[in-house]
Amino acid sequence: MFDGLREKLQNITTGFEKSIATASAESGPAAREPEKKDPSLLGKVKVLVTDREFVISEKDIEEPLFELEMVLLENDVALPVAEEIIAHIREDLTGKRRKIGERVDTIVLSALKSALLDVLGEGFDLISYITTHKRPVKILFTGVNGTGKTTTVAKIGAYLKKNGFSVVIGAGDTFRAGAIEQIDVHASRLGIRIIQHQQGADPSAVLFDAVQHAEANHIDVVLADTAGRFHNRVNLMNQLDKIRRIMKPDLIVYVDEAVAGNDAVVRAFEFEKSVGADAVVLTKADMDPRGGAAISIAHTIGKPLMFLGTGQGYDDIVPFSPGQMVDELLSEAA
Repeated sequence: MFDGLREKLQNITTGFEKSIATASAESGPAAREPEKKDPSLLGKVKVLVTDREFVISEKDIEEPLFELEMVLLENDVALPVAEEIIAHIREDLTGKRRKIGERVDTIVLSALKSALLDVLGEGFDLISYITTHKRPVKILFTGVNGTGKTTTVAKIGAYLKKNGFSVVIGAGDTFRAGAIEQIDVHASRLGIRIIQHQQGADPSAVLFDAVQHAEANHIDVVLADTAGRFHNRVNLMNQLDKIRRIMKPDLIVYVDEAVAGNDAVVRAFEFEKSVGADAVVLTKADMDPRGGAAISIAHTIGKPLMFLGTGQGYDDIVPFSPGQMVDELLSEAA
């Protein structure tokens, strides 16, 4: 995933394979800038070397930080998030004394890793949440049309079953033609009970019945599918608000596509503002070379990423791990 961004980030550490001890030896006992020129992104950083320490000044890193910001923006990282990353790295590097012998690439990678982890947040462990909350745990899925929300509901149902939880699905998308049949096929394949009414029925009534069924049968989790909608469709957003009031979900999960980039970030912000969101799932992460939405969305709306969809199969969904994502993005450069 996110191969394009990973390749660009690799350029950050190109040319920094020599240790600071070597740079110090080449510079001699007096403090001066290394003479060797390095055309790579952070190879442009001028390092002031002393007998035992080196210092990076703010002026020295302005140009490479600007180039790094351009890399982030070109890969769909939202502007406020890119600025936050740059500010974090600037603060981490500027004026700090580092011991001779530390590799420059290691220092820069450490600052970049810390900045990325800061904006990505902590993720959301659904298994721990279910384990520690009263059951049935009611999860309401929202999002725009065509982003894979219904398939995501099925994937999470399969994931929860594998982890030992009982599940019921509420077919709350009574608007889209074929939606009930689609979720019914998924549920049948997975051996999950589905609660459904006829097309055009009140989705609030369907999901109310799903919750009642779960409570009567001691089922652990209710997964509530809903019709896709845009935040500017007032009547559909009002309907979603009604669903929320009647169902009283424990979690509202916003679903969008990773390949939508900044559009996904903007839509998630509007949905969170309109009806709320507790976590985010990004589908089609395997098709996204940039990774901007995954980096930006949690920081922008202040809600964690829960899962990344990585394919068409029921097993093609992975719990989001900020540490794992950052390690993958920076792995080739380490």
